[in-house]
Amino acid sequence: MKVWRYGDNINTDMLFPGKYTYTCSTPEEINPHILEDLDPSFAKEVSEGDIILAGKNFGCGSSREQPVVGLKAVGVRAVIAESFARIFYRSAINQGLILIECPRAVRAYSEGDTVELNMEKGEIAVAEKLFSFPKLPPEILAIRDAGGLVAYTRAKLRKKKGKKGG
Repeated sequence: MKVWRYGDNINTDMLFPGKYTYTCSTPEEINPHILEDLDPSFAKEVSEGDIILAGKNFGCGSSREQPVVGLKAVGVRAVIAESFARIFYRSAINQGLILIECPRAVRAYSEGDTVELNMEKGEIAVAEKLFSFPKLPPEILAIRDAGGLVAYTRAKLRKKKGKKGG
């Protein structure tokens, strides 16, 4: 697992260049361009389970799904930031990407530190220093586990329909 560290005001154009908005819609089309203008090595080097640490206002800018779809599709486990833009936060929930606000953990990180994340307990360990954040609601974890809000809702509807038919 690798930790990717970025600063404040990382906007959606930095996460996914706007010039591809109308030509890339599937994860396969989005992935090669994720963070292209911010960190050209990211798309080639990111691995399943990696974590992004960022400053304030992560995901500000225009409302587009590609940045979140891309981060989720390349395997980012979570984004831990000092704060998030509201629309980006909602989009992340919809796609099942975990976002955690924990300014103290972000500020404690130095290049090369290990970061361990326990979402169920609401804990982040940065270089063996423990930081807590509000535990994620079970619904948010269930949406993540289902692969996003659409899949979660479909599963709930199937379950409900199965109970009526049973």
